This record gives sequence, structure tokens and C-alpha cells, in this order.
Amino acid sequence: MAQLNMVQAINQALAEEMARDQRVVLLGEDIGRDGGVFRVTEGLFGRFGAERVIDTPLSESAIVGAAVGMAACGLRPVAEIQFMGFTYSGFEQLVAHAARLRTRSRGRFGCPLVLRTPYGGGIKAPELHEESTEALFCQSPGLKVVVPSGPYTAKGLLLSALRDPDPVLFLEPTRLYRMLREEVPEGEYTVELGRARVARAGTQVTVLAWGSMLERVLKAVANYDAEVIDLLTLNPFDAETVLASVAKTGRVVIVHEAAKTAGFGAELAATIAEEAILHLRGPVLRVAAPDVPVPLARLMDHYLPSIEQVKAALDEVLRY
Repeated sequence: MAQLNMVQAINQALAEEMARDQRVVLLGEDIGRDGGVFRVTEGLFGRFGAERVIDTPLSESAIVGAAVGMAACGLRPVAEIQFMGFTYSGFEQLVAHAARLRTRSRGRFGCPLVLRTPYGGGIKAPELHEESTEALFCQSPGLKVVVPSGPYTAKGLLLSALRDPDPVLFLEPTRLYRMLREEVPEGEYTVELGRARVARAGTQVTVLAWGSMLERVLKAVANYDAEVIDLLTLNPFDAETVLASVAKTGRVVIVHEAAKTAGFGAELAATIAEEAILHLRGPVLRVAAPDVPVPLARLMDHYLPSIEQVKAALDEVLRY
């Protein structure tokens, strides 16, 4: 079994699904001959041609709008937006049209599109290149939001997303693109959307994380009896797995790299308070980025949640 990084795993998923299903088409800026800004689609233009790997103008609204039309007409488009901060230009098309098409048409039309975009900090890029605003999209019913945490989950989740009947926002942690290598099976396997996984078993405290923060959390909990839950899908998130872990441990730390106020951790904390408050031995703690715009390179290491901050939160909640 090959050891792949996340770029290679995603590329493999796209290639296999394009070979299996002629309806799958790719569109985005520079994804053709150049293979995309991170070379995720490298080689696919030569293999499948310009009619299925489409270089678009520099217009995110047009990319998402075209993908909605393709999906409504029976194709399965995969739109790439170069960085999450650029999705804001296509936000209206995604949440006002893609996410609502099934209900607006009383089920006559679906919108089976996947919007892929790198997200998150840690690569010290310019403004709008390291955004982590997943919570903005999680409030749109009809739109699934998926975040892999490594190469294996990236391929399996993407194959599931490509076969889903509704739109999926597929957030790829930029910091992890080439950081991790894992065994990734060649050929078909899927990771179910809407299901979390227990990345590490434990009994004293539950730590909830997703995307690139999982790698940091697993390092932080090395000397703790902590159960780590990798959410994988944020909308809809796997409340059953989360609440079962909280009932077992009685303590919770939530870690995400988005700003703390109204981040997705707030929704998790509210659900735990509503459904599992009688199991809690202490407050639900959040470790998150400060409520400031994502800074430029020199401050990035001070902006993202650190291993030390996670440990401090664990120590605090374990005192209860």
C-alpha cells in the first residue's frame, strides 16, 4: 500500500472517480495544464482532456455559478477555489443557490457539486490565503461541510462527497498538504460523511478537533488520558459520537484554528450543554485563535492555537 501525502491522495480520488463516472468534471483557475496552485489536479488535464478539466477565468462567482448549473443539468462538477478567502466572492452562489436548489425546486433538481478549497493557516501566505471561516458555511442547511485530517480520510471523504446528491464544501487543510504521509489504498474505499472517528481512546477528558488541529492535538495529549475525536464532517456533525465520549469522560476541550467568537466550537459547546450537562464535571473549554484578522507571516506562529495552549486547557479542566 502506497504512502501518500494529502495532495496525492486527493489527486488519486479525483482520477479514480473521473475514470469511473463520466459525469465528473473539474473546473477552476489554473487547474488544467498547471495542475492547480498546489498541483492537486496535476496530470488530470493530460489524461481526461480540456472538456473535463476546465481552466476558468479569475471569477469565483462564475466558477460556483457554472458548477450549480452543471449540477442541475446532470453533471457532477468539482469546483476548485484557490484559497478559502476567495470563496467569499462565490458565497452568494453557494448558500443562496447551491444549498437551496433541492428545496426551491421541490425535489425536482439536485445539486451534486463539490467545492474544494485549501483552508487554514500555517503556511505564512498573504492576506485571504489562510482563512478558517468554516462556521459561516455550517449555518446553511443543505450544504455539507467536510474537513479531512490526513491523506487516508481525504481520499475516502472526497469519494463520498463526489457521490453525494447534494453540495459539499470540501475544506483541505493547507498546512497538511505535504506534511503527513499515510498508507492510502489504491482503488475504491469511502469514509462516510456525517460520522466522526475516535482518533485516540481515553477516559478522563474529551478533546474535539478537526483539520490541521488534529495533528497538533495528538501531540499535546501524549501524556494525558484523553480521548480525541476527529469530527471530519462539521455539517452535519456526529453528535452521537461526541456525546457518547462526553458521557464517558465528563470533561471537554474544543480546539479549532478559527476565531473563537461564533466559531464552530461554540455550536459544539452549546450542544454538549443542552444534551450532556449532567455528565460534565467542569466547564467546556475552547482553545481557538484570537478575534482578529488572520495576521501576516511574522505573527502566524502566535495566532494559531499551540500545543502549549492545548496542554494548559487540559490541565485546567482536569482540576475539576
